[in-house]
This record gives sequence, C-alpha cells and structure tokens, in this order.
Amino acid sequence: MTSTFRPLRRALLAGLFTVAAGLAQAQSGTAVRILVGFPPGGGSDAIARILAEKMKDLLGMPVVVENRAGAGGQIAAQALKAAAPDGHTFFLSHDHSISILPLVTKNAGFDPATDFVAVAGTATFANALALSGGTPAKSVPEYMAWVQANGGKDTIGIPAPGSIPEFLVGMVATKYKLDLQAAPYRGGAPMMADMLGNQIRSGVAGVPDFIENHRAGKLRIVAVIGDKRQAILPDVPTFAELGVAGLEDLPYYGFFAPAGTPAPVLERFNQGLAKVLAMPDVREKLVAMGLTVGYQPQAQFANRVKTYTQTGTGSSRRAGSCRNDMARGATAMPCHPRAGGDPVTA
Repeated sequence: MTSTFRPLRRALLAGLFTVAAGLAQAQSGTAVRILVGFPPGGGSDAIARILAEKMKDLLGMPVVVENRAGAGGQIAAQALKAAAPDGHTFFLSHDHSISILPLVTKNAGFDPATDFVAVAGTATFANALALSGGTPAKSVPEYMAWVQANGGKDTIGIPAPGSIPEFLVGMVATKYKLDLQAAPYRGGAPMMADMLGNQIRSGVAGVPDFIENHRAGKLRIVAVIGDKRQAILPDVPTFAELGVAGLEDLPYYGFFAPAGTPAPVLERFNQGLAKVLAMPDVREKLVAMGLTVGYQPQAQFANRVKTYTQTGTGSSRRAGSCRNDMARGATAMPCHPRAGGDPVTA
C-alpha cells in the first residue's frame, strides 16, 4: 500500500467509528450530511470522506458521510428527495445515479430535473476493465482469447445494474463475439472483494475503484474509456484504441441538493468546495485515485449534467436505449442482458 493511501485508510476507519455520533448530529440539524449511494471502501465513499474532512472547517460545522448503499445509488437519491431543503443534506454522485438510473429504471422514485438541484462539479473519471490476479491474461486481446479458449463465455462484475459498465460489457461482447454476462454488485467495494478472492475473473468500474490494487499488483487495469489515455495509466490503452468506440465522454462526480435549497446556502457550499479542491493535499489524494480534478460552479455543472444526460450521441442515452430494448425482450447484441432478474427494475 502506498504512503498516499495510508492516511486515507486511517481516515476511513476513523469515520466508521464516529459515524453514529455524526448521524445523530446530522439528524438534529447541527451537521451537514453528504449522502453516498455505495458502501464504505469504494471510490465514491473515499472521495466524500476526503472532501468532508476539509469542508467541516470551512462550513463551521461537522460534515458527516452517510452511506445509503443499494440499487446503484437509487436509495441515496430517494433519501435526498425526502430531505428538507435546508442546506444540511447533499448527495455526492457520479453519472450513474443522476443521468443513467432514471433512464433505465422503472419508477426510480425521483426525477433529477425537478427533485434536485445541481450544486457543483468536482471531477471526472474513466471507467476501466480490470482483470483479477488469477486471470492469466495481461491485456484485453489476451483475455478475450482466453475466454474463447474456455468455452466462449465469462462473467464480468459491475458496480450497479443498468449502468455504463454494464453497457460496456455488451459492447465488448459484441466486438469479440463472446457471451459475456454482467454481474451487478452493490458497489465497487464488494465487487473488488470478489475480484481479489478470484471469485470473478474481471470487472468494469471506475479507475478510483481499481487503482490502489492495480498499483499493488493484485489486479490489472487493461483498458479505459475516454478519448485519450489516463495520465496515471499511460501504458493502458483506451477502448477506442482497441476498436470499441462510443464511450469517449468521461463521467462526472458532483454534488446535488434537494430542490428548493436556498441559493445563499448553495453559494456558501460552492465557495467552500472550490477552496477545498484547490488545496494541494486534496488534489494530490484525488489525482492519485485516478480522478481529473476540476471544480465546476453551479451553472456550469448543471449544464454539464444536462448535456451528458440528454445528448443523443452521449453514452448515457445509448445505455438507456439499450436497456429499453432489453425491456421489450431484445436479446441480441449490443443489448446484452445480464444473467437473472428483470433487467429494467434494478
């Protein structure tokens, strides 16, 4: 484990020990809650804790990370909708919960356009395909050749159903004419545990979920989305280089609040977040996780989310179309159904 991540691990453990007290403060209105839609130990959780530690001083009150894991962030999003718009509850989310989930899920229980307000953007990241330590292949072509030689089918872990990682599994399956099934987990952390235990041979998730174990040699990142290689992974090709084009638009991370949250409160949060993201130690930690750090103020971030969600050529729209085809009973590639369950009600 690198020295960069030792302080992060200690922070995560400290956060777990103090979560009960923090939640009590949040419920009484004396703390700010940052909702996270995935379990502790994953990329979203780590990012939230790094930012929360610094934000508390700038906001003048405790900032508590509250994990509402499940359904690909749907539970956390519903909790945000139910929260009072008083500036004490925010949701740190990436593209899936806001831009993808409402497109591919029946009765999501929230409408981002009317129930939430985009607050500020923090970073972008790349999804990646990683191979477990027990997989003999060291590249995408080698992995696909290995799958072909072992019956032509395999299961690839993903952090959430109905997601860009699931759509990417279908695209890769189409490209290589293989039977690759996406296996949804409740976040990157439990998927990672199965990969490290060689229960599954591969997974698709964000680089922040994989990077620490990639550096430690416990798994191998073999391809990333985007229109260029990632700076921290200069030897890892993009999927476009491998002939799997269409996912060049990088997903976002950002904060959301309940609709109706007063503008002065949002402005104060923005000012604090901008200062935190400019801190060298924070930037160092986030960049080391595989993020491209870039603060976006409210109007700019809201436009980014809208464009990412609504563009007809964006990856989110294609993912939604794919899942809708699956809902109508399509089974042909690239709408590649996952094994088991109703593919549109996750």
